[in-house]
Amino acid sequence: MPLCFLTAMLLRLGDLEAAIGYGIGAYIVVGMLTVGVFTLSGLYRAVIRFIDQTLLRATGISLALAVVSAYAVTFFWRSQTLPGSALAIYWFVAFSYVVGSRLAIRNFLRKHIPGRLSHQNVVAIYGAGKTGAKLAQAIRFSDKYRAVCFFDEKKSLNNHNVAGLKVFHASRMQALVQELNIGLIVIAIPSASAEHRRRIMHDAREAGIKVKTLRSVVELADETISSRSIREIKLEDLLGREPVPPQVDLFARCVHGKSVLVTGAGGSIGSELCRQIMAQKPAALHLLDHSEYALYAIEQELRARFPEVVIHPWLGSVCDAKLVERVMQGGKINTVYHAAAYKHVPLVEANMAEGIRNNVTGAQVVAVAADKFRVQTCVLVSTDKAVRPTNIMGASKRIAELIFQAASQKPGTSTTFCMVRFGNVLGSSGSVVPLFRKQIEEGGPITITHPEIVRYFMLIPEAAQLVIQAGAMAKGGEVFVLDMGEPIKIVDLARTMIDMAGLEEKNEDHPYGDIEIRYVGLRPGEKLYEELLIGNEAESSEHPRIMRTTEYSFAPEILSTLIDNLAGACVIGDDEAIKLAMREIVCEYGPQLGNLPRKLSGHKGEIFSNLSVISH
Repeated sequence: MPLCFLTAMLLRLGDLEAAIGYGIGAYIVVGMLTVGVFTLSGLYRAVIRFIDQTLLRATGISLALAVVSAYAVTFFWRSQTLPGSALAIYWFVAFSYVVGSRLAIRNFLRKHIPGRLSHQNVVAIYGAGKTGAKLAQAIRFSDKYRAVCFFDEKKSLNNHNVAGLKVFHASRMQALVQELNIGLIVIAIPSASAEHRRRIMHDAREAGIKVKTLRSVVELADETISSRSIREIKLEDLLGREPVPPQVDLFARCVHGKSVLVTGAGGSIGSELCRQIMAQKPAALHLLDHSEYALYAIEQELRARFPEVVIHPWLGSVCDAKLVERVMQGGKINTVYHAAAYKHVPLVEANMAEGIRNNVTGAQVVAVAADKFRVQTCVLVSTDKAVRPTNIMGASKRIAELIFQAASQKPGTSTTFCMVRFGNVLGSSGSVVPLFRKQIEEGGPITITHPEIVRYFMLIPEAAQLVIQAGAMAKGGEVFVLDMGEPIKIVDLARTMIDMAGLEEKNEDHPYGDIEIRYVGLRPGEKLYEELLIGNEAESSEHPRIMRTTEYSFAPEILSTLIDNLAGACVIGDDEAIKLAMREIVCEYGPQLGNLPRKLSGHKGEIFSNLSVISH
């Protein structure tokens, strides 16, 4: 500090003798005052490796106090006061020294002290665009990661410099991993498709390094990229389409300030529905589920997260008409989301009568009670397996749809009934994802029914948001479906999960791989592919990614008679009689129709649309 002040005096006076003429005491006093102020401000307690921009503020304020103190002390100490301009120059010189020296040492420590960063945190950024440059700048001030280079597929950027880092062509990844000690690739390409991300993951795995990505496109738009933006790649990043965001005005219309009932509240879809509903501040939320533990778990979670909202848990079956009526009457329910159903295809196929009782009778009970107590909106959660079903589960859900359609046609009803149909929900209890994950953890094999089987996939929050928004758009009797992009081959999903686990598929080309994929044959009632529409005609709705359609239906009295016949077959317990009664209601039900080539789907839609005229 005395040397800094001597430098300031030389800059002010331009003469060494004149500067020395003030005596050594002046330099010692200014230096001691500065050190004292720095000590009081905590500057010397900062760990050099972790100092950040707060150093600038602390140093600037401390030096200003030191300069004022020095001027005051020297003014009263001797008649010849120090030049004020020299003290001002001293502020700049000392500031440059204090900040510059610490930053230089911090950079030295971060680069050369061994063991500061693990190999896994030495980063190469994939994508030398605007997003990658921002990430590189953010990592530069991070103590968790150290970026060493970019990889990019554009040959024009090869060997160029972006944000202080050299850019290499992506083809050199494997060769440079060892040379640069790279342990992690961070994908910084927001527009990258699922296929593109899968290819990057595969290349990185071949090179023996992990892959992560940035949190979200929303965060990038807000320009808040930091080292905390880096996260693990999730399976939904690789599904082939962007999640469909909700429209705020639709989202709150049937929920905010209303009394809401969710049946099947403890299930995968039901519980997420409850979370989404609670975020919209309903007047009260009623939870109905026959599983004690599932009901307890969701109730405890919601009470902890939303203590201001009234919650009523109801333990019992949706087939219990007295219970359902008591809930709707006592709770003065405005909106019902009917998510209670058995959905596991093989289990329902093996237990036809019980599956039909739960899915069909439950829908009847809810529809009748909703009409009786003048519920404003009643939404059925359905499935793509209800379209041209080849299994009892799908056919029972189609009957549930017909029940809601018939309820909407009842003269004088004040309730708006609608249905929401979607594909497989990623991560739900019925999804293949938990099964595949468990099989990978156990060392395989992954069991798939058929190499060509495909499914549509959506996220659990997407499913819940679709249900809530559909109720807001419904006029009565419609079926709403989400534009889910292209279906995904289940075998591709399995291979992606193997890649994400850092393992290799075991097959003829790689006999020493880790996980085998084994084909076990289609299960009873299982189709190679699913569809979302019975007919071909769907129109747009208020949401650009949600379509609406009105499909064939029965008059209420005709449907009631047909369901009575089905119930009689269930009482007898004759599977063939059940299937025959089911086919009388769901005319397109039958394994022989389930796997027709795609090119015939349009003709099937016309046939079944014409059958609806006969039904009426």
